[in-house]
Amino acid sequence: MFQDYKSRINEIEGNQFPSTSYRQMVLQPAYEEAKKHFLKLMVQIHIAHLKMLEEQQLVTKEEAKLIGQAITKLDLDYYEHRDYNPQFEDLFFRIENKLIELAGDVAGNLHIGRSRNDMGIAIYRMTLRKRLLSLMEELLSFRSSLIAFAEEHVDTIMLGYTHTQQAQPTTFAHYLKAVIDQLTRDFKRMQGAYKTINQSSMGAAALTTTGFNINRERMRDLLGFDDIIENAWDAVAGADYIGEAASVVQLAALNLGRTSQDFLLWATQEFNAFSLASPYVQVSSIMPQKRNPVSIEHTRSLLSSVVGDASTVLQMIHNTPFGDIVDTEDDMQPYLWRAMEKLKGIYKLFGSLIVTMEVNKEKLLTRAKNSFANVTELADSLVRSEKISFRQAHKIVSSCIKALLTKKQESLESLTWELANEKALEIIQKPLTISKEEFYKALKPEFFVQVRTLAGGPAPETMRSSLLQAQAVSPLLENWVKEKIDTIRKCEEQLNQFLEGWNKE
Repeated sequence: MFQDYKSRINEIEGNQFPSTSYRQMVLQPAYEEAKKHFLKLMVQIHIAHLKMLEEQQLVTKEEAKLIGQAITKLDLDYYEHRDYNPQFEDLFFRIENKLIELAGDVAGNLHIGRSRNDMGIAIYRMTLRKRLLSLMEELLSFRSSLIAFAEEHVDTIMLGYTHTQQAQPTTFAHYLKAVIDQLTRDFKRMQGAYKTINQSSMGAAALTTTGFNINRERMRDLLGFDDIIENAWDAVAGADYIGEAASVVQLAALNLGRTSQDFLLWATQEFNAFSLASPYVQVSSIMPQKRNPVSIEHTRSLLSSVVGDASTVLQMIHNTPFGDIVDTEDDMQPYLWRAMEKLKGIYKLFGSLIVTMEVNKEKLLTRAKNSFANVTELADSLVRSEKISFRQAHKIVSSCIKALLTKKQESLESLTWELANEKALEIIQKPLTISKEEFYKALKPEFFVQVRTLAGGPAPETMRSSLLQAQAVSPLLENWVKEKIDTIRKCEEQLNQFLEGWNKE
């Protein structure tokens, strides 16, 4: 019975590598990803490595010319659209076979002093750095949108919440600036991840470098890397560059997810903080009155999926041997790309829906005026006017609020100068000296916001200054990304020039 079962498996799976299931589950998906994302980068590494070998006199000029001309003849469009061929284990061997077919056995010298290991890691890093820069560009665009929107709302008073309860009056700009600052930190973490990613593995070969006199620094420069991974074992085994990128992306999604949750709550009719523009709401099939904030709903759920994809990357690294293993590269990369692409799209969507929304300023202000959230400033004012401790002032105001709530009087309008005097006599045994005018001014949310001029506070002038500072930083961040993109572009142009040179000789 066992032999029959084994025979059936062999009939289905075959007797040679790769088995049918391994090909379908591993090699074919990996090949599809490689031809879509890695082919051009593989060719760039071929060109750079060939140029370095020629400069190091590890191949002759004539050999370099023959191999270079063979690289030029590669029909990349053909390979980008061809299905996986089990005759070749992967895309690398398929391309190498074609180069040998075009240039003869001399093309085999293109692999002097390198391995699929260091080459593969370099390709992964080159792919990831471009995707990260693209994500950072979209983050900065989103950040700029928030700055512009916040500038329109430095006077838009709203309630701030702690523990999900009304806490103190602030402004919409103050809230948005907190989100802007968080985005700036997300960007800086991405800068750190880029520094880790943009290091060259070339020259590490399989694990121990090579006995050939290759030039690792030259490969670094030709491929646009900022540094070299010094230890060859680390170069092919270290997966923390992926883990760092995944962690940064995951944290950025978690950060924005909290904001999306706020916005979804504020979109309810009970809060009625803003109205989304028509392109970002969806109607109900049965309820005519509905304006469903689906754009925010999907933003929230997609951010959760970004967190999940990034977490998958980290879990796939977990407990893997510290050596060159494909399950820390081939299988996990698509999860990280997907997380980054979704986060990039969310930045664009969220920025658009915020800039186009209509904020219900009067509704927010009225809610703030009626809220007991203003009384912190009343306690502060009593400290100044009565020369008492804050704890005593706090007790006077707190006693007033408790008395009103006992009588089911839940509006700030019920908090009178007379009631405060009554409680002051009980607590500090003397009447208040604060005037009625100053007393009632202290209860206004506009005054509450106006006096909080310290750095980081919501006072309009403080807020405008803070937003100006954020805007002043924008060109520096944008230039950083631009410089990195330009460096990569110039290196790619130089590699193309090398190819042209070999074809002219």
